[in-house]
Amino acid sequence: MGLNQNPMPAPKWLARLNLHVTNRVLGPLAKYAPGMGVIVHTGRKTRRQYRTPVLVFRRGDHFVVALTYGRDSQWVQNVLEHGGCKFETMGRALQLTRPNVFHDEQRRSMPAVVRIILGLLNVSDFLEASRVSREGGYC
Repeated sequence: MGLNQNPMPAPKWLARLNLHVTNRVLGPLAKYAPGMGVIVHTGRKTRRQYRTPVLVFRRGDHFVVALTYGRDSQWVQNVLEHGGCKFETMGRALQLTRPNVFHDEQRRSMPAVVRIILGLLNVSDFLEASRVSREGGYC
């Protein structure tokens, strides 16, 4: 199956439920909880600022997010279009840049237990981005 033919891992109705219910509950907590964070991104057409809670995994100087609703999610497209985003985690605000979406059916960048869960959910797409250091360079 080609990269663009990969089915969306979670159904659209669940994405809508999360957008309108779960994200409003988790959003305020996600920026303080270990393994979670909030992607702050700007709409490509609306120019409005949006906040999307995500599960995140740090890999060296990069942050990796499993794309549970697929690579075509609006927030993913916004981050790619703008070349990065603000990321709030553990009470800190970071700037992420050089976003890259990649496909990995073995889910090698995830912890072992998470690999199993993502496999059951049919999640094989990820977004990786680099943190901008305080000096303005890349970490």
